[in-house]
Amino acid sequence: MPDSPTSAAFPGQRLAPPVKWALGGLSLTMLLASLGTSSANVALPSLAQAFAASFQDVQWIVLAYLLSITTVIVSVGRLGDLIGRRKLMLAGLVLFTAASALCGAAPALWVLVVARAMQGLGAAVMMALTMAFVGETIPREKTGSAMGLLGTMSAVGTALGPSLGGVLVAGLGWRAIFFINLPLGLLALLLAWRYLPSDRHVTQANRPRFDHLGTLLLALTLAAYALAMTMGRGSFGLINGMLLLAAVVGVGLFARVEAKAASPLVRLAMFRDPVLSAGFLMGTLVTTVVMATLVVGPFYLSAALALDAAHVGLVMSAGPIVAALAGVPAGRTVDRFGAYRMTVAGLVGMAVGCSILCMMPTRFGVPGYIIPLVVITAGYALFQAANNTLVMTDVRLDQRGVVSGLLNLSRNLGLITGASVMGAVFALGSATSDITTARPEAVAAGMRITFAAAAVLVTAAIAMASASRMLSRRAAYDA
Repeated sequence: MPDSPTSAAFPGQRLAPPVKWALGGLSLTMLLASLGTSSANVALPSLAQAFAASFQDVQWIVLAYLLSITTVIVSVGRLGDLIGRRKLMLAGLVLFTAASALCGAAPALWVLVVARAMQGLGAAVMMALTMAFVGETIPREKTGSAMGLLGTMSAVGTALGPSLGGVLVAGLGWRAIFFINLPLGLLALLLAWRYLPSDRHVTQANRPRFDHLGTLLLALTLAAYALAMTMGRGSFGLINGMLLLAAVVGVGLFARVEAKAASPLVRLAMFRDPVLSAGFLMGTLVTTVVMATLVVGPFYLSAALALDAAHVGLVMSAGPIVAALAGVPAGRTVDRFGAYRMTVAGLVGMAVGCSILCMMPTRFGVPGYIIPLVVITAGYALFQAANNTLVMTDVRLDQRGVVSGLLNLSRNLGLITGASVMGAVFALGSATSDITTARPEAVAAGMRITFAAAAVLVTAAIAMASASRMLSRRAAYDA
């Protein structure tokens, strides 16, 4: 593989100042997208009161952002490959910042929901292209460190969102959680405009056509799946089943259209690469497990360990804090020991943490929950840096946007699936129809069963990693 265009600018082990600023801009971009996901949740009670709306209505403020990202993240990645990633990144930052201003000034709930969907579209561009830019701005031997830093910023945004949002809502009102994005968005826009590499010039005659039909089918399919997993507040009814069926049919139609398209949105042949296909599947499985800690943790801590809301929040913050602290060291470890080894090491750490958690008696109290949670989260940080590096390192230049979009999509699908499926496993394990009134021992039993299932999922991911390694070596040998 040829050296990165900026390789000459990296004497020894140090990054040149322009590349540091470019990486800083990409990190801030990732932070903004993560803040947008987590900061609005804490304002929902205030928003319900401000707009005299029901909880179900204000939930669309969160859901509109999530749906917007999920449905278009692959498409905008491909669009960046076609028209230029720098150009599209600047447009995404402008849209995110302008939509944040509209959110803060929204006079009615429907305006806020529409603005959040627009903000999610901008965030999708930012998330899809951030990792794609790493290959163009960072030398190959530093890719793991860069991916680790981006993972750290994502974790910081997730951890900071609720606390920062709470402070802003309490001190300045709910509009402040959106207005805070304006100076940060403008700074990210300035750094991107000044330091991101210019787009390659491609003549209109040589530019592949954008796959409009494939884009529409994929968006509708992903929207149907996301709604099937999120509507009903934990119950799975007829509407959920119909949406899930629509998603399954949509997958089949999308595959058929892509197989015949002259310039497909997603080249189905790329899934023959065992590294790529395993990377996407492992990403979905692992984030499903991570979501289990966020769904099950609060119920276990409050019901089984009898913690009040303040202490539940304090204990739950341990996970994002560990992810934030572990991201950069994890990336450096990947650069030193190799992406495949560290992918497996991260998965093994997660499996060990899940296994400990599902066997831990409640008498060990808060330490008995925090210690395995730290192991799970540190393992996830290592896996994320390694898997992103493994998938993105050898991707063709004209496919980096769509592959980065698929990686982010696999993460989003895991979070959506985890919230629904792992929540259902928890309720089933607790043997109760209403988890809020379950006895402490029932909640503890549900937690153990949930993390036993999580350990099985991570073990399946380890098997995928091993199988992809063998298949990749066999393909290289045959070639």
